[in-house]
Parts: sequence; C-alpha cells; structure tokens
Amino acid sequence: MSGHTVPAPARGAGLPPGPRLAVEGVSMTFGSATVLRDVTMDVRPGEIHALIGQNGCGKSTLAKILTGLYRPDPGSRVTVDGVDLRLPVRPDESRAAGVAVVHQSLGLVPDATVLENTRLGRYKGSRFLRRIDWKAEAEATQAVFERLGPRQMPLDTKVADLHEDEKAVVAIARAVQDLEEGGGIVIFDESTRALGRESLERFFGLLDRIVATGTSALLITHRLEEVVEAADRVTVLRDGEVVVAGKEVEGMTKSELAHLMLGREVEGLEHRTAAAPASDAAPVMIDGLSGGSVRELSLSIRPGEVVGVTGLSGSGYEDVPYLISGVSKAQDGTVTLPAGQVALKGLSPATAIGKGIALVPEGRESAGLVGAMTVTENIAFPQTCTAKASGKVRPLTGSAERRQAADWIERLDVRPPWPHAVLANMSGGNQQKVLLAKWLATDPSLLVLHEPTQAVDVGARKTIVEAVREAAREGRAVLVAGSDENELALLCDRVLVFDNGVVERELTGELTPQAIVQAIYTNSPRTRLRERTLQGAS
Repeated sequence: MSGHTVPAPARGAGLPPGPRLAVEGVSMTFGSATVLRDVTMDVRPGEIHALIGQNGCGKSTLAKILTGLYRPDPGSRVTVDGVDLRLPVRPDESRAAGVAVVHQSLGLVPDATVLENTRLGRYKGSRFLRRIDWKAEAEATQAVFERLGPRQMPLDTKVADLHEDEKAVVAIARAVQDLEEGGGIVIFDESTRALGRESLERFFGLLDRIVATGTSALLITHRLEEVVEAADRVTVLRDGEVVVAGKEVEGMTKSELAHLMLGREVEGLEHRTAAAPASDAAPVMIDGLSGGSVRELSLSIRPGEVVGVTGLSGSGYEDVPYLISGVSKAQDGTVTLPAGQVALKGLSPATAIGKGIALVPEGRESAGLVGAMTVTENIAFPQTCTAKASGKVRPLTGSAERRQAADWIERLDVRPPWPHAVLANMSGGNQQKVLLAKWLATDPSLLVLHEPTQAVDVGARKTIVEAVREAAREGRAVLVAGSDENELALLCDRVLVFDNGVVERELTGELTPQAIVQAIYTNSPRTRLRERTLQGAS
C-alpha cells in the first residue's frame, strides 16, 4: 500500500533516551589516502535516517565499518543503545547488539526457497538426531513474516521465482528476525536500487511498520526521491567528511539535497521539456516486434530523439531492449537502420552490433563489464578489430585503445581519470560511465539503454543524462527502457507506456515524474512513499 501510515508510539514511550546508533570520530585510512575523516552521526530510535553522498564520498566505507568488513582508525567509536561495539565489529556481537543489514544485492540464494533463505545460518537441529527440524523452521519463518504484516509469503517457493519487492521482503525478514520487537537497527545498503515505483511503495509501507515499533533504519541510497518522500532525517557525506548531520528532511527538495552532496547547484533534476529532434534523416523503424511478453510492437525513433518505454513489472517493456539487440530471441519483426532492414527473428548480438545497434544493459556487474579488466580494456572490448577499406580487418592497436579511452574518460568525467585503473576498484557511478563509453565508442545508429542511471549518485546521473542527450544530438536514435519515472522525465522526448505486452499510452510534450506515474498506474495519482508521522524519540 502506498503512502502507508501506522500509529506512532508515544514520543519516548518504551524507547531508550539516547540514540539507537552513534558513530563518533570514525576515520578510515587506506595507505596514504584518508577516505573518512572524523565522521560523527547518530540514528534515533524509531526513525528512518538517510545517509547520502556522491560516489566515492565514503558512505560505502562507513557501511563496511558498521558491518565489520573494515577496521577503522584508532580513536573511532560505534555504540548501539549506549553500549560500545568492539572494533572491528564482530558479526556475532553486532547481531547480539541489534544491528542487522540488508545488502545491495539482498544477499539471497536464488535457487533456495524463501524458508531456506530466511533461516540460512540459523538452523536448529534436533537434540538427539542432529537433523534440521523443518517444521520448527517453518514456524519460526512464518512468525517473522506475520510480524512484518498480513502479506502471505510462500515459504516453499524459490527466491528466483519471486518479484523484486518480494525478494526485498525476504531479505528484510531475514534481517529483523534477530531483533527484539521495537529494538535494534536495520542498515539498508542500496537495497532499493532495483525496485520500481510500485515495489518501492510496498517496501516503504513495510518499513513504516518496522520503525513504528521503535526499530530504527539507516537508509543508504542514491535515490533522492526516497530521502525527500520517506526519510525523517538525513546525513550527507562529501569527500569523506560529514557536511550535514541529522538534518530534518521535511520540506527539503531534491535540488537542495543535491547541492549539499556536491557543494554546487545541479540544474535539471526534476524534469525536462521535450525538444523536437533537429535531424530530418530517416527514422529507425521497428515493425511487428514479437517475443517474450511483447506483442507486435511497432515504433519509430527519429535521429536525435530519445524515446522511453516503461510500465508495470512484467508488462513487456523490459523485454524490448534485449529483443532488438539479439540478446533475447524474437519471434517476429524487423528493424530498419541506416545500414538497411534487419530481421529480428534469429538476430544475434554480433550481427546487431555490426548493423549499428548498441545495448547498454541493466546489471553492469553481471552483464556489461569485466571487473578484473582495466578501464581501457573495457571501453575497447567491442572494438578489438577495425575494418580497413580493403574489407580486411586488423587489430585495434594499443595506442589507439589508449587514445580512445583517454577521450571517453574526459568526455564522461570518469574518476579517477586513469586508463589503467582496474574497474572493480571504481565506484558504481564511474563503472556505469565506463559501460556507457564502451558502447558510445562503437558509434551506433541506435543506442538502447536499460535503467542507465540505476544506483548512481546525482552527479553521475547528471553526467550520464547529458552524455545520452549528446549522443542524440549527434544524430543517434535512442531508446531507454526504465522503471524510474525520474530518470525517464530527465532523459526522454516521448514515453511509451506498456500494458500486457502492448503500448497503451504515449506521453509527449512536457514530461514530469507525476505524469509518467499517472500513466503507468492508469491515471492513479502518485502518492508519497511515506507520510512522516514517525519521527523517533529525541
């Protein structure tokens, strides 16, 4: 349920007078580099406290300190309900103190059931036979889900078969089962990155129930709308230092938050007005595309135009990028490009790339990049050979690779600007820039992107949006598939809304997040993620 509200506990009733979590003077040094400097913040009982900052600001490092992956510098202090945690944090002591974590990837085992994922690491065997008592485990699991609300969860279903918001519920259940009712704190480390609007509303409805009891939540996120619409207070990190600690969020805007994060104004965060493409060249035509959940899709994209496709999860829009790039098998349809008409049935990714179709997929870690390779190697990967006039091919030289990488590093402001940096060591936002550069470097006629700004900070988002717009201005047709209405409003000239495999609505003119959400949910108004009735104890 969106905008979920539950009665708050009386202010201070049954809650400790001090902070639930206190971080005092925490610093972290790697070699000669200091990535956190004297970080001090607190989270109150019964509140949602957001922690935000640009990629590389140190928030992931702080999360790893709180979860025991890193040992902070001497003099650092972390307390839960006034009790010091030994540093580095020991997972068993942290759990006993009431600290739970829901990681970015949710940390679930896809081929295991809901029950197995929830109770993993907590199984209790019978005293004499030393076998798992599955009946007792099922009862314990069911009790956790009942605590979270009336929603039924099939315990014997594999996690791989669940919707994204259901997976998030399982991860939350696993985290909170060790917490006393109304106690403890749950740290959400980019846990909402893959949730669309509908799933996000359910997530915060559930989180509302949790914090209403007095349990706290530390929400580490890149999505500023979550902070504006759902958090009670916010702490902002910039370059490893706290620039704002525990500021009340009520009344703040995304632009104000972005300014605090970056130290400068960022324009164009809310929406853009559609502009007609300047090019009179023939459009890219997709005719009769069928496959996956898509049924007989036909659309045209003019060079210089950015067209978005969206809808509810399972409506078919998510299949479009992969069908027209040959990653998924189409049943029928054609695409007409400057290189000629291409049959989509039987299309291979190699043929698609050769015809001028470039796909920037969702999930850069698993589908788009090679973490063990350098920035240069990743950008050059699709172009390991180039055609000569004679039609023969020759390898792309090392000097050409380096020049190409240096050019895209500068154009997309990749940080650090090191061509030989290993990609796995870079922040998510900079990895996403490299992924985009990898495919822009192929000079495609049709650029296809799926969730291009997912899990990147506001600075990286602005850079990526500008790069995609520039790609369109240079004469490329651009198709963006996404569930984030803010991303679509920033990027697109038109948005097509899918339902049951077909386009049901087309949005043109001035695109706003509100208008896109209304179209997706059949003109239901966009509601806030959470009504702030719960402010925690002071």
